[in-house]
Amino acid sequence: MRFALVAGEASGDILGAALIRGLRARYPEATFYGVVGPRMREAGCEAIESIDALSIMGLVEVLKHLPRLLKLRRDLVDRFLADKPDAFIGIDAPDFNLRVEPLLRARGIRTVHVVSPTIWAWRPGRIHGIARAVDLMLCLYPFEPALYEQHGLKAACIGHPLADELDDAVAPGAARRALGLPERGQVVAVLPGSRGSELRYLAEPFAAAAARLHQRNPGLRFILPIARPDLRPLFEQAAARHPGPDWTLLEGRSREAMQAADAVLLASGTATLECLLLGRPMVVGYKTSALTEWLVLKLLKIPYVSLPNILSAAPVVPELLGRRATVEGLAREVEQLLRHPVLRDLQVERFAAVRRELRRDAGALAADAIGSLLGR
Repeated sequence: MRFALVAGEASGDILGAALIRGLRARYPEATFYGVVGPRMREAGCEAIESIDALSIMGLVEVLKHLPRLLKLRRDLVDRFLADKPDAFIGIDAPDFNLRVEPLLRARGIRTVHVVSPTIWAWRPGRIHGIARAVDLMLCLYPFEPALYEQHGLKAACIGHPLADELDDAVAPGAARRALGLPERGQVVAVLPGSRGSELRYLAEPFAAAAARLHQRNPGLRFILPIARPDLRPLFEQAAARHPGPDWTLLEGRSREAMQAADAVLLASGTATLECLLLGRPMVVGYKTSALTEWLVLKLLKIPYVSLPNILSAAPVVPELLGRRATVEGLAREVEQLLRHPVLRDLQVERFAAVRRELRRDAGALAADAIGSLLGR
């Protein structure tokens, strides 16, 4: 058995690694190759291109990289058509993978897509193109398969591998000891994103919000995990313009940072799901280019964008997006969480219910569904 995979960004790397482990348990002699990240490499996947090639965020920002992305797509399609893997598995990155998949499927290669595009949030008409491109859709959330089955597309919910991996058992004190931080006092974790484009928009308001919180409560400590070394100067420059907070900058270790915190200020994205699974209260902020923001708001069909609010029985996480992501607004919402334990407890209670629903052994369920598709 041979599987070709294309993953986009760090969250796709996590999913891909779980999927590879599940398939290898079912097919010990299987081989894997494609566009991968470090976790997928560790799971035994041969890299023909780095996941960083697809880690671009924003409708406008993608246009700058379009010629390179089109060439990469052509090269990958040619390679996979020549190799004829047993299945192609596109992991997230829908704008890329859903253009690769129909080209392969038309030539007899089985196609699997992992992570349902958010057709329930915007552009629902995409489901018709997806049905033409994909033999099997593997969904992370329980409400999604029914949307595809209505259109005759085979779909299954596998849960989320992060729910299998993470829990809220680590107390803040233990996490602080592991990071070399004092156990007493309140700590705020700040996560302005893992991409340069995100930090360019979020480093400044997040650093300024921390400075304002420090003015009101000088005893607060702030920790910030840096996703990549090249991103460190972007935040250090923003922090220097807003002095006052006692910052602890970490190389990676975002989960430990969240575990150590009383409240987390973070960008919308997969990190919000990790924060939910770790049982930590949060405030979500996000900014992007004015044109991208306008386009998204025009197309969005749901009132919330963060996964904790979408997945919870009722929204409990403050979201400050675009123009609403002001310094005062961000600082005020974080301060509310720090001052009122009942608000923190309400979030944590809702998060625990979501975690139970998503913990399904995603890798094994994905392998079962793919095995059923292939008749193996």
